[in-house]
Amino acid sequence: MYRLSACHRTAAFVMAAPVLLTAAAGSPAAAHGAPTDPVSRVSACSPEGDSQGTAACEAAIAANGAPFTAWDNMRIAGVNGRDREVVPDGQLCSGGLAPYKGLDLARADWPSTRLSPGSTLNLTYRTTIPHTGTFKLFLTKPGYDPTEPLKWSDLPEKPFASITDPPLRDGSYRFSAKLPADRSGRHVLYTIWQNTSTVDTYYSCSDVVFPAAKKTGSGANSGTGERTSEAEPAKTDKPAPAASAESTPTEGSPSPLEPSWTPGDVQAEVADSPVASASDGSDDSGALVPLAAGGATVSVLAVAAVLFLRGRGRRSRIGD
Repeated sequence: MYRLSACHRTAAFVMAAPVLLTAAAGSPAAAHGAPTDPVSRVSACSPEGDSQGTAACEAAIAANGAPFTAWDNMRIAGVNGRDREVVPDGQLCSGGLAPYKGLDLARADWPSTRLSPGSTLNLTYRTTIPHTGTFKLFLTKPGYDPTEPLKWSDLPEKPFASITDPPLRDGSYRFSAKLPADRSGRHVLYTIWQNTSTVDTYYSCSDVVFPAAKKTGSGANSGTGERTSEAEPAKTDKPAPAASAESTPTEGSPSPLEPSWTPGDVQAEVADSPVASASDGSDDSGALVPLAAGGATVSVLAVAAVLFLRGRGRRSRIGD
């Protein structure tokens, strides 16, 4: 009986060995993931990414000595929120893991995603196996220099967003968060995913670019310079254009309602008349007669006086 049971136990172990080996080989796939939008460095430079030919990805792969085939396995066990104690400065993007050290290269040409400050970030975090946990999002501080190794001091103490157990759709976690409004230029979106269904914490760097801050200058666009009112006519040294035929007559020009002769002709007609010599400007009838030379002041009364004097002169000559 003993020998038989021993044989049975040996046979059972031999039969179970392939299953145990398969399970051991598949154990690293317990919990995997990385951001694909905004695209993370490890995702962009992986064999499944579309940025392998870029200078940054080629340099990262060369620094690694191998491609980022396990793009979804950048994790550390047992951190339990002690991220700043466990992950060294200058190694945040690799999580301090040697197989991902190329991700820590300080460069300003990593594949990036354009964002708008103060807008809503829609993040997609691809995962191969679903797990529960909390995502914490950090954005490098204003003045961050991408040509320097990323340090914890480059990140705020607290995340600008924290999302727990977001929905999983089409193989990715998808959630939204409000971006800080005071960023411009190139920055790093640092994502920490602390699992609750496992003891693992995942780290990733996504390079993002915000529009450059507008420089304040003089003029209307800056809001600090002087502005010219539209109601105020522009100053010019050019003489004013001549009035058209339909405009109001200026002094010295004949009115379309007056006779075509000039004021000099009127003065010549009335020079020797008693009306012209009257010091009070009145004729025999007491009507005032303007004596100004300007055409605008020649009234209808003056014209009538000239015609009257012409008639008297003709009658007196005929009488003589």
